[in-house]
Amino acid sequence: MCRPKARQTRIRHSVALAVIAGIVCACGDSAPDGWPADIESLALTVLPGSAQPNLASGPGGELVLSWQEPAGDGTALRFASFDGEAWSEANTVATGDRWFVNWADFPSVVPIDGDYWAAHWLAKRDGGTYAYDVAVSVSTDAGDNWSRAITPHDDGTATEHGFVSLFPVDGKAGARWLDGRNTSPDDGHDHGGGGAMTLRSATIDHEQALADAALVDNRVCDCCQTDVALAGTTPVAVYRNRDDGEIRDIYVSRLEDSGWTTGSPGADDGWEIAGCPVNGPAIAAHGEQLAVAWFTAAGNEPRVRYAASGSDGVFGTPTDVASGDTLGRVDLVILDDGGAIVSHLRNAGDGMAEVVLRRIAPDGSAGDSLIVASTGAGRMSGFPQLARFNDNLIMAWTDTDASGSTLVRTARLALPPQ
Repeated sequence: MCRPKARQTRIRHSVALAVIAGIVCACGDSAPDGWPADIESLALTVLPGSAQPNLASGPGGELVLSWQEPAGDGTALRFASFDGEAWSEANTVATGDRWFVNWADFPSVVPIDGDYWAAHWLAKRDGGTYAYDVAVSVSTDAGDNWSRAITPHDDGTATEHGFVSLFPVDGKAGARWLDGRNTSPDDGHDHGGGGAMTLRSATIDHEQALADAALVDNRVCDCCQTDVALAGTTPVAVYRNRDDGEIRDIYVSRLEDSGWTTGSPGADDGWEIAGCPVNGPAIAAHGEQLAVAWFTAAGNEPRVRYAASGSDGVFGTPTDVASGDTLGRVDLVILDDGGAIVSHLRNAGDGMAEVVLRRIAPDGSAGDSLIVASTGAGRMSGFPQLARFNDNLIMAWTDTDASGSTLVRTARLALPPQ
């Protein structure tokens, strides 16, 4: 599907090892008003079957792309760094044949500072389909070498632990994750079995010592991504809460000297849903300014929404970025003028979807949209990723085709004029 005044990328693959570069297929005569005319594919060496990309920016300006791909009978967590022009040669954090590989619960490689990096993936344990643990490895030489994996939780239950956010805090790697230790009535532990999914956190230092274990929220949505951004040096997190009436709205909390603040709603959508939508929020920061994007279907109306805060941390009235045909799966960056760019996946019909960017003005009004790429509309297309690197936007997504094959792709485009 091709919409007027838009561009989209679609490059098929059929080789055993794919290097994607340079060619962009355009549809329409020009980019929408205010958008740059060119979208450039970035060369990336990945295997067919690669998927679950994640983009992470470090406090020193580093940009790291990670993904999973097949490795023999198992899976590898791979990553590459961006230097402003190209991706570095891909490196491997770890491989394993008992990993939990899921379209929505994806690993990450995150620069904590110039040399200290952290990575996570998910390791199966005996006890059930969704029995898996968080595995964290650290590097003290910017990703050249990686430590043995440790687990930031010690409950030992055969339950779900995932949807992790890694972030810098006081020279350590902070970790927040969804923790299912209370959810199983038969786990053999005295945790009040059969309870709710919780949100927990801890820190990991250069020697992999764990500290600051905390229960952040005792009842959250079961399988929506979490996200963390730094407002100055203060970690601010977003997640999907769940109350006793099955209202599942987006909540925000801050890490202060006394610990994480009690979560409060970024907006009161009032979305009542009896199951997890598997569609988490994204947060971005620029100095002290924060912005959040999220998916909701309150009132049976699918929407992507956006809200920004000032230095006081109070979020303003939300803007609807997309509605109707949106699939959510959002990401965002904040611009220098106080506006933002939000990405989401839009249903294009016939099993296809479009990776779409939409600019939000500083006053919260939504501008023109730009189609970056097309992919499948199913689960395997995952969650497209968006990051800023100097004066460019970097995107990563999973390309899927009718056969169900997957391949990670990336592209660059200039920031629109501000």
